[in-house]
Amino acid sequence: MEIKAIGCEPLSLKRVFIENGHTLKVYQDTGGYRSLKTALGMAPDDIIQQVKDSALRGRGGAGFPTGMKWSFVPKGTEKPKYVVCNADESEPGSFKDRYLMEYDPHALIEGMIIAGWALGSNTGYIYTRGEYKYLIDIMDVALAEARDAGILGKNIFGAGFDMDIHTHTGAGAYLCGEETALLSSLEGFRGHPRMKPPFPAVEGLYACPTVVNNVETFTSIPQIIEMGGIAWRDLGTEKSGGTKLWSISGHVKKPGVYELPMGYADMEKFIFDDCGGMLRAEYGLKAVIPGGSSVYIMNAGQIVGKNVTLDYEGLVAAGSMLGTGGMMVMDESVDVVDTTKNLTEFYKHESCGWCTPCREGTDWLVKIFDRIASGGGRPQDVQLMLDLCDNIEGKSFCPLGDAAAWPIQSAIKQFPEDFRKWVSNGSSV
Repeated sequence: MEIKAIGCEPLSLKRVFIENGHTLKVYQDTGGYRSLKTALGMAPDDIIQQVKDSALRGRGGAGFPTGMKWSFVPKGTEKPKYVVCNADESEPGSFKDRYLMEYDPHALIEGMIIAGWALGSNTGYIYTRGEYKYLIDIMDVALAEARDAGILGKNIFGAGFDMDIHTHTGAGAYLCGEETALLSSLEGFRGHPRMKPPFPAVEGLYACPTVVNNVETFTSIPQIIEMGGIAWRDLGTEKSGGTKLWSISGHVKKPGVYELPMGYADMEKFIFDDCGGMLRAEYGLKAVIPGGSSVYIMNAGQIVGKNVTLDYEGLVAAGSMLGTGGMMVMDESVDVVDTTKNLTEFYKHESCGWCTPCREGTDWLVKIFDRIASGGGRPQDVQLMLDLCDNIEGKSFCPLGDAAAWPIQSAIKQFPEDFRKWVSNGSSV
């Protein structure tokens, strides 16, 4: 498993390479909490402006501009405000955030405290999926270190600002990676999504203004304060600032977590040079899911020789999305019908059952895949799946429905020959 920065100095991965980088002593010895001291001497609006200038976009999958999200939090309200870290990381193919919490937990804490000061929040929560219980233990130790040092609690660094942060473990539901379902779970209810608007920034946790950001997003905040928003942005592109962590898995020789500048060119070079190329020499590249399971699959023809840049705009132009940066690489031995069936079973299992399109649609999609896999496929089954996806996409209560439909739609479009093999008479898709 590779953990390395390519094309940039390690920022988010900086302390992964330092012995005991997870401890408070080493964190402070390497510049930790220096940005917090700087931020506490700044006006809250100036911090938000720095985050806007940085072009930092949410690293949890949606890619929404972080500074803009923070600016939606109302000022002057008497309600308490909350800062919530989405550490659920349930997207298949994504495993970057766990390394940040394991090796550099204080960077997350520092980023959340800076956010608390900027937004006027005195309470933060780190919501972690149940399978990451070992990371909760690490975070609890780091939080205790910070409290003992006066970095959390009353009058932080003598600035008259109070804040504490608590951990909370979910029960392993994929849907709780969606911010409103996460907030419902954090309140003690079933992890069902909520209707938006109102958005969490206005009415979130306990019906109070709340900012929800991903682990990687929060750990970027101290970097931005230290470097300045524009300097951090210039590490990447104008619209996709800074560096980004990528989780690489599948048929490459060097899977792992890589830190790349946004706009890194290009995907082909990254896969074949930086990640060592195909795991087995007898098979070439067939497919890549670049951003976690809920983005469009790409075929080799969309990548090889196309100079696909690794940023939000570059991947959209290439026919997919950046998502969480969970890149899954598949060689020519893979049957895309098989892999898409597996993803569809996952989404059916993880559907909360709240709305009809997702609940019924994913169930029927799995039944069709089962029939095809058992040799009973019919020529009309592919069109039937597309019709079902059309009835799910954009019509379900939350984005899980879209996430279930997109892999199927793109797989049929990009790999019709794989589906053609499985229908009974071999007719054209």
